[in-house]
Amino acid sequence: MKNIIQHISKAFDHRVRLGIMSILMVNDFADFNMLKELLGATDGNIASHTKALEKEAYISIEKSFINRKPNTRYIATKSGREAFTKHIEALEKLINPNE
Repeated sequence: MKNIIQHISKAFDHRVRLGIMSILMVNDFADFNMLKELLGATDGNIASHTKALEKEAYISIEKSFINRKPNTRYIATKSGREAFTKHIEALEKLINPNE
């Protein structure tokens, strides 16, 4: 059991961060508005949680302009994908320890 717990990451302990990573695991990238719409979160929530994930190096951020409007894209890094996969696997083992 102790071995399982060590793979549960505090970086994913908030539903918004869990949602951001879930979206990025199944998409090559997501932009700010896509995350905001899919998660039903405020601008401030998306900004603070993406910063927290960036600080852990779990996501990278690309800023550009599309038709003269700023666009921010988020991409899961290799280490972010690995950490998130371990996190989800650990949660699954906690829920179904016999599988």
